[in-house]
Amino acid sequence: MISLHTLLQRLDDWMQPSSFEDYAPNGLQVEGRRSVSRLALGVTASADVIEKSAAWGADALLVHHGYFWKRESPVLTGIKGWRVRELIQNQISLIAYHLPLDCHHEFGNNKTLLDHLGLQGGKPVEGEDGLLWSVSLNPEHTLASLTERVAKQLGRGPLVIESPRADTNVSHLIVCSGGAQDYLTKAHMYGADVYLSGEISERTTHEARELGVHYIAAGHHATERYGVQALGGKISRELGLEVCFFDDHNPA
Repeated sequence: MISLHTLLQRLDDWMQPSSFEDYAPNGLQVEGRRSVSRLALGVTASADVIEKSAAWGADALLVHHGYFWKRESPVLTGIKGWRVRELIQNQISLIAYHLPLDCHHEFGNNKTLLDHLGLQGGKPVEGEDGLLWSVSLNPEHTLASLTERVAKQLGRGPLVIESPRADTNVSHLIVCSGGAQDYLTKAHMYGADVYLSGEISERTTHEARELGVHYIAAGHHATERYGVQALGGKISRELGLEVCFFDDHNPA
């Protein structure tokens, strides 16, 4: 068991949230017990994850998607009111890291996504602060074989937009987990012949076809499951806390 303050200090040391201009506050969002021995993990602080965390006896919940996003109503009503009430009634602290968890070089979503896909040698794209990661593919890789690997490793078939202006043999993959379809143009600028993210918009199809970059939309949730688990593993090893990941499946 450690104090909540100690846990937050260590997390901030690792995550360096002050280095980011983010869309939501990073770190402690809802304060619960002063001490932590059981730390629940999740991608999003949904009702399902909160209920499972409470049933498990969690003292704190660490997620990638927390609350209080920019341009979101500040009032605690409806779904958000229910979620916050459940956290407070069960004395569970909510801790969230958004961009710091996407970009981290050790356990960020992009780094751990490539690791989970078994693609070695990935590195951050220079000048993008870890938001985009790049990896060279073996010569035998085709768009079809890469798609098959993504489907197998993530447990779901991705949506693939094949560009008629690109070869089906692929050699340079750039990834950005989550809802980063609008970084497709940047991926093209950095020389990708295939780009992988989570979501897709109507415009993305035309951009991929016209830029000559294949696009793999593998799911926002599916591409962001691994960073928080890697961070939880580090917390368990270095701070001795009991951790448990609760996966609230989301097809988007």
